[in-house]
Amino acid sequence: MALDVLAFGAHPDDVELTCGGLVARLAAHGHRAGIVDLTRGERGTRGDVATRAREAAAAARILGAERRLSLGLPDCGLERHDQGQLRAVV
Repeated sequence: MALDVLAFGAHPDDVELTCGGLVARLAAHGHRAGIVDLTRGERGTRGDVATRAREAAAAARILGAERRLSLGLPDCGLERHDQGQLRAVV
């Protein structure tokens, strides 16, 4: 699927908090937007992984994103020298 914009966040809800308005505006103007969460946010204190996944999916629909993907990388364990993590992002 070809997208015009792809927004990355470390955790579910990061894109909404940092650039959700931009994603919504671009989608409203006909641009195909996607969201990538690097982790599932499993170390967070604002709900469990399943709750955060449901909320992230709902938020993507509200923002007009056509696609949302979680790479499932380890929360609090991102390592720029880890070739597997780098490949997942690329």
